Formats: sequence, C-alpha cells, structure tokens
Amino acid sequence: MSPPHILFLMDDQHRFDWFGFAGHPVVKTPNLDRLASEGVVFENAYTPAPVCIPARQCLATGQFPRDCGVEQFGQDLPPGSETFARALSRVGVQTVCSGKLHHLGPDQMQGWNQRICNGDDMELSLSFRDDLDDAAVSARVPPVNMWSLSEELQRAGTGKSPYYTSDRLNTEGACAFLEEYFVSPFYERATPERPLLLKLSLQQPHYPFCAPEEMIGSYLPLVEEYENQHCLDHFQCANWTHNPEGVDQQQRLRALAATAAMVETCDAHFGRVLDQIEACGQDLDDWLIVYCSDHGDLLGEHGKWWKLSFYEGSVKVPLVIRGPRFFPGAGRRIQSNVNLCDLFATFCEVMEAPLPQGTRSRSLLRLLNGGEAVWPDESVSQYMGEFVMIKQGALKYQYYGEESPELLFDLVADPGETRNFAEDPAYAEAMQAFRNRARELGFPRKAG
Repeated sequence: MSPPHILFLMDDQHRFDWFGFAGHPVVKTPNLDRLASEGVVFENAYTPAPVCIPARQCLATGQFPRDCGVEQFGQDLPPGSETFARALSRVGVQTVCSGKLHHLGPDQMQGWNQRICNGDDMELSLSFRDDLDDAAVSARVPPVNMWSLSEELQRAGTGKSPYYTSDRLNTEGACAFLEEYFVSPFYERATPERPLLLKLSLQQPHYPFCAPEEMIGSYLPLVEEYENQHCLDHFQCANWTHNPEGVDQQQRLRALAATAAMVETCDAHFGRVLDQIEACGQDLDDWLIVYCSDHGDLLGEHGKWWKLSFYEGSVKVPLVIRGPRFFPGAGRRIQSNVNLCDLFATFCEVMEAPLPQGTRSRSLLRLLNGGEAVWPDESVSQYMGEFVMIKQGALKYQYYGEESPELLFDLVADPGETRNFAEDPAYAEAMQAFRNRARELGFPRKAG
C-alpha cells in the first residue's frame, strides 16, 4: 500500500451552517457538499477559542489556550513549539502550508517544512522584537488603525479585499506545488512516494464584507436576516458586538450577501485543489481530506456580529473528513462533541507518528471507526484568558469569572440559546460537575 497523503483545507471565520450540506438555503458550496456526501460531517465540532490566533495555535499544538500560552489575539507560540507539523516532519512527512498560519512571532515556520505565502500572512510583529529602539519606532511607525464593527457593516458591498487576492494567489501556489511534487519532469524532483500533508489555508470569508459585483448582486435578493434576535442580558452576550450603532437593514443584508459570495469563492478554491490532485494522477480515495474553519461569525444572530462569543454561531465550527481508506461509510453525521485540537492526534495516527505528551488531542479515527460509546463526549473553548465554555452532551456551561453569573444552555430544550438554566434546580447536579471540571481546567486561575 502506498503511503498516505493528507489534504487539509481551512478557511477563516466560516459559520458551521453556511453550506449546502448544512441546509443553508442560499449559499453555493458544491465542492464541500461533495466532501460531506463522500465523507463524514461532525455536527458538534467546536473551536478551542472563538478568536483567530488562539484558535489556530491551539489547533497547531493540540492544546487549549491556557496550555499553550496563547489566550488572546496578538500572542503567539514560543519558537520551536511542538506542533502537528513538527511531529509529522520528524517521521519524514513533507509538511507544506499555502496561506494563513497567523504567526506573529519570530518562528514563522513552527515545524512546517515549506510555506507558500503569496498573500500577507508571513510577518514578524514589532511586538515580538526585543532589539528595537522603542522611541524611534514609535516616532516612525504609525499605529495600526482598525475600522469599528459599525464601519465594517456600513462599508459592506462591492469590492475585492486583499484577502480575495491572497486567497487566489495561495490557491494557485498550492496547485503549482502539487504539479511539481507529483509530476514535475524537471531534475526528476517529483516525489509522489513521500507522504505529504498539504494545507491550503484561506483568509475569507472573514470580513471585510465585500465581493465582486456580480456575486453580490446574485445573493442580495436571496439572503435574509436571522429570525433569532434574542440576546441574554449578560455582559458577555449584550456587549459591544450587539446591535452595532448606525447600521441599517440594507447594510446588514449587503454584509450577508458578501459573506455568501466569499463562501462560494472559498469553495471554488478548494475545488481547484481537488481537481489538481486528480489531474496529477492521484486517486482522492487514497487521501485523508479534512476541512474546517477556525471559528464562526454570528452574522446578526442574537443581534450580534463578529466572534468572541460562546453562542453556537461563533464557537461551533464546520468539520468534514473524507477518507475511505481510513474509515468505512460515507455521508455519515457524527453527533459526539469534538474539538479542533483533536486533529493533531488524528494526523499523527494516520501518518504513524508518535503523539507527543501534553496534548489535549484525541484521534478522531476512534469516532470515525465506530467508537462513539467510549468517546469522552466533551469539548472545551476558552478566550481572554479568563472565560471558559465546557460542552458535554447537549449541555453547554460557561464561566465568566467569580463576579459574573454563570450560563448554562441546554441545546435540546432550547436550541436557540435563549434561556439560562444555571439556576434551575433540575440542573443543580450538572452545574456542580461543570464547576469541578472548570477548576480542573484552571478556572478560576490560581493566584500566583
């Protein structure tokens, strides 16, 4: 049997339910729908952090934010961290990423053998430099300006963002790499016998909310706002991402139309890479193909936009795995709670690499091969260094510090997340178990 290859497809800030296979009535995702029909969809996959950098670095290390030290946006892994790319490279796998890894620190590779970076995701942040004259830098480097959430929505509409361009270039880079790796006639450098992990990591459908005019126009008459506008009276629910000021309905609809267009664009990029693999003489059935996003976006549900929330639209992620060589069945839906951290152990098992100590990762092959009965049915997410969500079964517990009320959602009794069951006597035993588990995870953080 030939050595396995892995294709890891990832995009940015893509809600779990914005796909044809998830029942979205408007958005067009034929390539991902095909993967879902030929593979397995994880219906309860969660991000380890509902914000970009912590989510991606936790995925890379198979750890939670508290474990790997990346708890907030702007932080990064220490150089030489134990990532799945490093673990696989150690056993001879060619690990290649085209696109976004979101490293800010001095180790821009973090175990990857090769990076194809035709976009804008390879840059050392000044905050990680210790050899700079702070006064001189402050005098010459202007501060980074970010639009407010209101401005993001007000500006929604026709256009091509830098992400549109970088995603196209990184997809072209991935396709060019595949041709060289598998069929290149030059210098006899094709190495199809060496196991490969290729990651294509896109920046869309992350805002800015813009897309080509013809795509915006096709979606604008079709998109609708979420009916569920209920938002709990809790400081982490009704916060600054709730009901942005000065934004009218037409602007919100343009943002939704742009998101749908960006989702379709990402799907087309993924399709081009799948086609290229086959054009290189490869059989997709011999590959493990994984698709996910780093976190979601509320997109107006609960009256909220953006991420940074433990509401399902923000913390739940799409996860599809296709691999008939590795597990039986197609078109299955798995209900067990899983986490993006679990991909580390999954990749290691497929490539027969030792799983390093200290990860939180559980190989999904156990579930894919029928192990639901023995799977620890839990997923954890954290952010801002102080807040934690623990999902077990249909219950979703949230801790926001000793001075703030706890939240408990029951997604069977209340799938819209409109009620807090934390004080309900019927859930008292579950609440105590969740509190104990939160303490095991380090919440609240111990003094010193």
